Amino acid sequence: MTDFPLPNVNNDLSGHVALVTGTTSGLGKRFAKLLAHCGASVALTGRRADRLEDLAAEIRATGGTCEPIPFDITKPEQIATVVDKAESALGRVDILINNAGIPDAQRAHKMSDELTDQVFSTNLIGPWKLSCEVARRLIEAKQPGRMINISSMGAFRYDGIGAALYSVTKSGIVRMTECLSVEWARHNINVNAIAPGVFDSEMMDGMIERMGDFSVNFPRKRICDPAQLDSSVLYFLSPASECVTGTYVKVDDGQGSK
Repeated sequence: MTDFPLPNVNNDLSGHVALVTGTTSGLGKRFAKLLAHCGASVALTGRRADRLEDLAAEIRATGGTCEPIPFDITKPEQIATVVDKAESALGRVDILINNAGIPDAQRAHKMSDELTDQVFSTNLIGPWKLSCEVARRLIEAKQPGRMINISSMGAFRYDGIGAALYSVTKSGIVRMTECLSVEWARHNINVNAIAPGVFDSEMMDGMIERMGDFSVNFPRKRICDPAQLDSSVLYFLSPASECVTGTYVKVDDGQGSK
């Protein structure tokens, strides 16, 4: 019988290499800083190269290890390349956080084909392809891994005020999580998801600008801070969740309660 430590919880990510998408702002930026603080070497990715460099400087100033890699997840030809660059600089990627996402904020029948394709590519198709690329390499190396897909409470609730496609893609992320966890369980790759409610981010700033401060309608009348997702992220990366795969956790501060 295995002699587990008491408690079987450890947030030390030393020796691990993480690739986080959408690190130029909001949740992704926080995730990257969190993982670096816990000892992981972190590949910072996103489309705004200047912000990646700023974040890299911030992480390195506090002793963290990272590599900024400009990356557009909607470009299929960049999928293998971003992993190549991350592994060349930091080592084999064994942690993936699929965080990049965009809203549509339009009625479904009013969306252009271009916007529709962009939302699908950013929120669902890109994460699928990137997950498969990382998994393929881990499987070939016979190495375990952890993946966290960032969904949304919008996957479970849509009030009919626009952003229907966002809801559909985030629901797809949950199902992707469930299916890939089964696919890769035999290879010791855990795949889980987090579904945040309303958290402070650039995306949320745009919604508030259009709609006003809707947090007054929430039970706790507040918008959460990305730091309040730290424990959920670290749980899925901790030895404590070794047997947890194919599930999701909703983190919405009771915002959906009436």
